[in-house]
Amino acid sequence: MSAKTDILFYHLENQPLERVLPVLLEKTLERGWRAVVECGSVERAENLDAVLWTLRDDGFLPHGLSGSSTDARQPVLLTVEGGNANGAQVRFFVDRARPSNEQEYERVVYMFDGHDVEAINAAREDWKRLRDDFEVTYWQQSPEGRWQKKG
Repeated sequence: MSAKTDILFYHLENQPLERVLPVLLEKTLERGWRAVVECGSVERAENLDAVLWTLRDDGFLPHGLSGSSTDARQPVLLTVEGGNANGAQVRFFVDRARPSNEQEYERVVYMFDGHDVEAINAAREDWKRLRDDFEVTYWQQSPEGRWQKKG
């Protein structure tokens, strides 16, 4: 990560990751960026893979699970490991996944479950560690599901 990297924390309270992440990934792709989604477990990555394939009746979000010969061509790559096989500009951390590399990204997005005390505590630790060196913002869901910038 570099000092120019924007770091966004998304506090999920009213909608599950499976509803929020696809919207953010679509916005990422609309900007012409690629994304890596680092998951906390293989099971979560496989679940998100299924969600992204069946996102809409009329289509899907182009993506792949890491570990194949097509990783470099994927607009969205789901993984449980570090690295940036698809040359992504945005890295998402979900399901308590935390940074393990110093890759440069335009944006890093931490998404954490507001009903999981351990996830909240981990996000607080990361916020404190990153706020002095990066542009860090905190987003929280309103009861209607809209995102409100809090910090």
